[in-house]
Amino acid sequence: MRTSKSHYAGTDAMLAQANYTGALTQITAAKSKGYSHKDRVIYYLDTGMLHHWNGEYEKSNEQLELAEKAIEENFTKSLTRSASTLILNDNAQAYFGEDYEDIYLNAFKALNFLALNQPDSAFVEVRRIDLKLKELSSKYDKVAEKLNKAEEAHEKFQPGKNYFQESALGRYLSMLLYRNDYKWDDVRIDLEKISKGWKLQPGIYNFDPPDFSNEADRLPSGTGRLNIMAFSGICPDKRASALQIYTEENLIVLAGTSEDYLGKQNLSGLQVIPWYGVKPGYNFKFQLPRMEKRPSKVARIEVVVEGLKTATLQPLESLENAALETFSIRKPLIYLKTITRAVVKGLATQTATESMTNNMDDAMAFFTRLATTVAVNQTENADLRMSRFFPAKASIRELHLPEGVYDITINYYSHSGALLHADRKTGVSVAADRLNVLQSAYLN
Repeated sequence: MRTSKSHYAGTDAMLAQANYTGALTQITAAKSKGYSHKDRVIYYLDTGMLHHWNGEYEKSNEQLELAEKAIEENFTKSLTRSASTLILNDNAQAYFGEDYEDIYLNAFKALNFLALNQPDSAFVEVRRIDLKLKELSSKYDKVAEKLNKAEEAHEKFQPGKNYFQESALGRYLSMLLYRNDYKWDDVRIDLEKISKGWKLQPGIYNFDPPDFSNEADRLPSGTGRLNIMAFSGICPDKRASALQIYTEENLIVLAGTSEDYLGKQNLSGLQVIPWYGVKPGYNFKFQLPRMEKRPSKVARIEVVVEGLKTATLQPLESLENAALETFSIRKPLIYLKTITRAVVKGLATQTATESMTNNMDDAMAFFTRLATTVAVNQTENADLRMSRFFPAKASIRELHLPEGVYDITINYYSHSGALLHADRKTGVSVAADRLNVLQSAYLN
């Protein structure tokens, strides 16, 4: 079964116009046709994020909560199935989410709670981010352990290395909440961990870190902190990579270079896999999913306070880099599982076909072999499912302003300096004794 994305047609244009209501209307109308029951996680994530962008924070949390529960449930079921067979195509299983979706949904739940003035609930979500990052490596160690018990396993399954252990966005939200409670030592620790993330995770934080030199300052009486958080771009998408396997005596050989697919997860040894009993001359096609960034038009974001005070926002988090990094942990498992499935199904089909064609004339035997080969190849379509409405980047700026009510505009500029979008916020209240977070987005 191929992954259908037709229900997303036109939504990119809606996002470029900040028409979140229109996108939400289209997606909810596609619930029964665009999303099967095994795709319910994607529906919850899509609607949860669109409700967030539309300022409907309670509805957003309802959907994201359903997504989080379904992710955990579907992953547990998948883990149970892994030990029984490798033959089941990933497309046939209930989607349990990409890890970056599971991690960042808690960040947006936290932002929802902040918008609803529920900081204690926001803190719960921030702690969930940290917990999920800590469990990321062991999570796929368990998957590999289960896969290695499957009857069809020929090579040892091993996940890729986890390079994502600290989220700057998660730590920044934590810092804001601690500072709001005047827990200055915890503020210092969170800022140190953000700095540590830049040093230890260059694949994710491949840009200059924000300047946090004023974040721990004590402010004069009557002055409030306004924390602007702006999200830009759109999350990565999945594409299919087509590969081939051919067989030699007791060997299967991958045609092409596995490094092109696996990147930093070096599994070049799996280009040739011992497979006792296989005959030479067989050829099978299969697909693997790869994750690709989607280009953003946004190069710079500025905030203007009542036309007087202007400041440039600083990049804080690359959600798209985190998406690719976490996907690379699963890549070796997807890779070997897909190869194993393609070979087992292909050999079984070849054996059955040879038996069928023994008494056929040459022409009929040729077309029979062609038909069965096509049928095998079509069952190995890559699983390209993922949600659509997470942003690519998060940027921040803290302004120190006298208590009051302000009209504020967040401007998004292109690489050529053209104004792409002006997000105008009127009646923004800034108080000295509370956390003031202003959210903005332009998903283009």
